[in-house]
Amino acid sequence: MSPPGAPPPPPRPLSPPRGGRLPPPPRGARQDRLGRLRVLAGEHAHFSVARAAHLLGLPRDAVVAVPARRDGCLDPVALERALHEAAAAGDEVMAVVATAGSTDLGLIDPLPAVADACRAHGAWLHVDAAYGGGLLVSPSHRGLLDGIERADSVTVDFHKSWFQPVAASALLLREGRHLGLSTWSAEYLNPRHAVRPNLVDKSLQTTRRFDALKLWMTLRTVGAEALGRSLDRAVDLAREAAAAVAAAPDMELLGEPALSTVLFRHRPPGTDEAEADRLVETVRTALFDTGRAVVASTVVGGRRWLKLTLLNPRTDLADVEHVLGLVREAARGGAREDAREQASLSAAGTR
Repeated sequence: MSPPGAPPPPPRPLSPPRGGRLPPPPRGARQDRLGRLRVLAGEHAHFSVARAAHLLGLPRDAVVAVPARRDGCLDPVALERALHEAAAAGDEVMAVVATAGSTDLGLIDPLPAVADACRAHGAWLHVDAAYGGGLLVSPSHRGLLDGIERADSVTVDFHKSWFQPVAASALLLREGRHLGLSTWSAEYLNPRHAVRPNLVDKSLQTTRRFDALKLWMTLRTVGAEALGRSLDRAVDLAREAAAAVAAAPDMELLGEPALSTVLFRHRPPGTDEAEADRLVETVRTALFDTGRAVVASTVVGGRRWLKLTLLNPRTDLADVEHVLGLVREAARGGAREDAREQASLSAAGTR
């Protein structure tokens, strides 16, 4: 199924597990059942997981954050514990959501271990591969997605690591029959007795663009292997960029990139945490206001970081180093502005 949007419309990925794996509730027990449904997801799961649960009518505490390992990925031991605790409390786990490419760090949860836990407890496994799904065609890094083939459902954003124009997303199901759980028939459009399939049966929209055409054309003309090589270049560039940041005495690197995102900030020697945090927004705003570069920012572990998301196979290390130079220039400009402001305040205080 190819839904529009980035990420895909949130209710759809969680609709199949709600109706496909759980037995129907007793008559009159629907509301009580909704209150006991739980979705287990890692700490870095995309915000659309919680939004999906909300739009499906689940309570605010329905999404349970499973603690992470030291590397930030979902901890399979903690997942096993959460599954046991849910059963002991009389709750029903409607889905476990694993992430294959988190938004900030590109982290990929240990999919084989997560799949083992889901199988042992009869839980639906959904893999959010919106960002990392392109690794499926990567000649060098395909192994990072080992275990994804055991998922019951997977989301992919082709406008990310498949290099497609916005929007191009898909929900993939192990068993196509589960698409029927959200199908609604109308005699004038998609009658139940129709012989030919109707695409409205696989979409939340009735009228929509042919979003799958661009992916089909790309695969036919460029090929999956070429797309995979392009992603490999982006992943390799992220590692080169991280090395360049780590080697710079006035830059701080958060950690080695897992995919193609690099988190860093300008932090000359002697700069404390609070000042480094403040510089992030100073730099980002200055670059945006001048139109010279657009660099994202985020918060990890309570600290602010600049973020490069490298998904253009034509970008090279020289381009990255140019942006790093702009970051330095913006930081120095911000420091000069702060000094002038401080001098002005000091002068006003002496009058």
